[in-house]
Amino acid sequence: EMIWVQGDSEHLNYSDDTFDAVTAAFGVRNFENLEKGLNEMLRVTKPGGSVSILEFTRPRKFPIKQAYNIYFKNILPLIGRIKSGDPDAYTYLFNSVQQFPEYEQFTSVLSKLGFREVEYRPLTFGICCIYIGKK
Repeated sequence: EMIWVQGDSEHLNYSDDTFDAVTAAFGVRNFENLEKGLNEMLRVTKPGGSVSILEFTRPRKFPIKQAYNIYFKNILPLIGRIKSGDPDAYTYLFNSVQQFPEYEQFTSVLSKLGFREVEYRPLTFGICCIYIGKK
């Protein structure tokens, strides 16, 4: 049975070593304090357990890189404005992706915090990436 719980990523309401696996999708880049949130994910993971994080990344290869930048910076916010009626809808997305550490930089942060066997796998031409680490 699945139970949905709302909480603070920097103060998870679970004991140490609670979960075999901890996952996050498209949310870690929005942590107010990245390292504190990642430390919490590690804290609640059982020894030998894994943490998987799916996040947007910036593609590195032509022409995907150029198409991605045009879409995220111009087209997606326009669609968001039209669909929601909010003039600021989705404008944050491009900037949050640009500022987020990615690929080797993010795996370095994970390793520094104590994650082991850290790796990353680019997906969908590098538009997103899955990061995996063990406790």
